[in-house]
Amino acid sequence: MPLSTMSSTSSPTPSRYPDLPPPRTQSVSEFEVEQRKMPFSPSKNRRRGSEPDAKEVTYRSAIASVVGAKARPFCVSGRVPMDPTQLTLFFRSQSGISHSLDFPIDIDVDMPPALDVLIASCLPHAQRSEYAETETLFYPPSLPLTATLELANHPILEAVRNTLFPALPVGHYLTALRDKLEVWPSGNAPLIQPRPIDNRVATVLITLPVKFRGGVLVVRGTDGREERFHGRGGRPGDLEWAAFMSDCEYEIQTVRSGCRVTIAYAVQVQSFGPAGIQPSPLISPSDAFLDYLSPLLNMSRRRSIAFYLTGDYGVNPGEVVAESLVPNLKGGDSILYHALKLYQLLPELRWTAGGYIWPVDQVVEIVNEGPDSPTASVGRGSLSGSSTGSRRGLFSSSASEPGEEEVDGLRAKVVKSGAIPITDTDIRLLSDQITFPGVISREKVPFVSPVGDMEKLVVNVLMVVYVP
Repeated sequence: MPLSTMSSTSSPTPSRYPDLPPPRTQSVSEFEVEQRKMPFSPSKNRRRGSEPDAKEVTYRSAIASVVGAKARPFCVSGRVPMDPTQLTLFFRSQSGISHSLDFPIDIDVDMPPALDVLIASCLPHAQRSEYAETETLFYPPSLPLTATLELANHPILEAVRNTLFPALPVGHYLTALRDKLEVWPSGNAPLIQPRPIDNRVATVLITLPVKFRGGVLVVRGTDGREERFHGRGGRPGDLEWAAFMSDCEYEIQTVRSGCRVTIAYAVQVQSFGPAGIQPSPLISPSDAFLDYLSPLLNMSRRRSIAFYLTGDYGVNPGEVVAESLVPNLKGGDSILYHALKLYQLLPELRWTAGGYIWPVDQVVEIVNEGPDSPTASVGRGSLSGSSTGSRRGLFSSSASEPGEEEVDGLRAKVVKSGAIPITDTDIRLLSDQITFPGVISREKVPFVSPVGDMEKLVVNVLMVVYVP
């Protein structure tokens, strides 16, 4: 690449050849950035620019394969530490009779009558192959089916999260819902299962302990990569499971003997706070709480209202915006947020202190200035941002109440950081005059005072919402 000169001073024409040294007539007062592509040379004895040999090409290909597979894993497998004799499947046939199926099963030795009833109750997949000896089957979702296997008792979902969703935001959790039971008899044709169209993020496939041979599970990712899981063929021991992303296709190859039976679970993302990649909350406000909130919202139409948060979240408002607390809301804060969302409103969290409020996308950045600065005359002590209505009480202190000069200096810092007076907005603070000021969120922003001491500005959190 040609050299890029970051100066208006004239200089010799840059070299067109990256392997040549830069001109020596350049001025030492200029800043210059040079980017050059160096040829790959694992061996110092090999001449620069020569073509890599076949062994080197193979080595590079192996590196690319490992790095690509590590960059975005799309499937994972493992075993459930469970005694198969403790597993029982309960189902109801189309005739309305309930049955139970015990494990492990070897149909070549003894075919349980309940398994015959289960297979007879199944339906064939829509895609059929005229070359297949037998059809692949699935149990009708309209018929009751349950098993003594509980995913909550095993760390399967935690393994799926750590492997497939390592960047899942805090406050989001994986839940599993039983999807379908499928039967892959001997002689089945490989049938590609299409990508689901529901809101799942992954699929967990558990192989029940029924003995079989063959039946390799093949999972294909969106990038064309393929993973194969040969399995243990239903031999006694731990239960096998595999999980893969929702954008993957999978198939069970031909079962040579026996029968493969699998149960699929749909993995979904939910949270206690409705924010993030899939806002599906795990809690719901009570009817009584909604009854309290409804008349207040009706009387607050066409205005913005704000509630103080009461939880302790232990964050630094100088480093994160208030909206980052949404996935971690707890207690009454979480209930109120959910209730407002149920009314199709759009609440937002904003920092506030001393009658000032910061924009939703800004942090509380208190600039440390020198002692000669007119905005640096802040007194010692821990500063509080609870609003009391009086001028001297805008920034109260647990050690001593700051004087007018200290308040003015801190006010100047707050304004400089981007905050504006709440009185200059159309936001109305809602509080109970009997119980307020009560327990409210107190997050602290550290800064250095003009005399060199570490001070902490106490900042509160407001949940602001506009009621149309």
